[in-house]
Amino acid sequence: MPKFIAIGYGDREGYDRTAKTVRDTAHAHDKVLQEGGALMGSAGPPEQVRNHEAGHVQTESGPYMASQLPVAGFTVIEAPTIAEAIEMMSQTPCAVAYGVVEVWPLKQ
Repeated sequence: MPKFIAIGYGDREGYDRTAKTVRDTAHAHDKVLQEGGALMGSAGPPEQVRNHEAGHVQTESGPYMASQLPVAGFTVIEAPTIAEAIEMMSQTPCAVAYGVVEVWPLKQ
């Protein structure tokens, strides 16, 4: 079955202005996805890693890329098609609470 990586972006302001019933339904949806095998978690602080030409590992705290909303979490799901993966992710908290979710096909 094809795998997809979903990256959720969102902030507290968008979350807080979303109706509690909508948020609760989205969290229940996440629980169903997890029970179905989705690997899901909130994002912690990132570390950039470089090892140019395998000569010396360098790290730097913080994200490499910037966006209008911070990364909130990641999910790895299986779905027959990208359309079905999009449908699965369209009901998650970031998607419904004024954030956005990117769905990336994982080529193996």
